[in-house]
Amino acid sequence: MTQIARLPGAFEHHWNWQLRAVCRDHDTAEFFHPSGERGKARDERAEQAKLVCQGCPVRRECLRHALQVREPYGVWGGLSEDERAVLLGPVRPVQAA
Repeated sequence: MTQIARLPGAFEHHWNWQLRAVCRDHDTAEFFHPSGERGKARDERAEQAKLVCQGCPVRRECLRHALQVREPYGVWGGLSEDERAVLLGPVRPVQAA
């Protein structure tokens, strides 16, 4: 689950990058696997999504967001959830303030 405590807040400037994302013109099903999708079908869908990300002007911001909030699903910034998990390592509990 997305760690909402890690979200940047409601200020518009935190989210404006999404308006320039190439994926806005694509079906979200291209970036998020349906329940039960495995193996070759899942790999092929993810590779197609990554191709969309390659030419995106906000790829860096997208990946930064996904890593910061630990997006648990989908292709963000050109990386799958499995690829992001490798970069992030184990999940540590968020401490309440």
